[in-house]
Amino acid sequence: MSASVESLFENGGHITMRDNESEDWGGRNSACWARSVEIPNYVVVNGSATNIGAFVVFNIRVETQNGSHMNIRKRYSEFDDLRRKLIQTFPGFDAAVPPLPPKSVISKFRRPFLEKRRSALQYFLNCILLNPEFSASPVLKEFLFA
Repeated sequence: MSASVESLFENGGHITMRDNESEDWGGRNSACWARSVEIPNYVVVNGSATNIGAFVVFNIRVETQNGSHMNIRKRYSEFDDLRRKLIQTFPGFDAAVPPLPPKSVISKFRRPFLEKRRSALQYFLNCILLNPEFSASPVLKEFLFA
């Protein structure tokens, strides 16, 4: 029986929550090195007055378990690459990799669209970074540090 299945039956079949902020946390949760992740904002980088060549960069803030912070900037296409690589690397876990928000040719630089996209990308990153199966993955490390 795997550790994840055993943990379901530790308390008579009840699912329990663990406090990842306490000092005595361990087991599978120790693989999670991130405490929280958020995308507080984004920047539209203009290529020209007509938006030809323009793109959006999402500012990502990751707080680690030791309290330090990382600030990362990524484009939507990099999230798309991460998702594709995770599904290839973890074929049995594709249900744990949420879909990305859709693309839009017409609305791609409009504030309401970008806010929905920002929120959905933040949810995606929370599902990935805070999942012990993915958190130590070379695919995720490449996304964060490349």
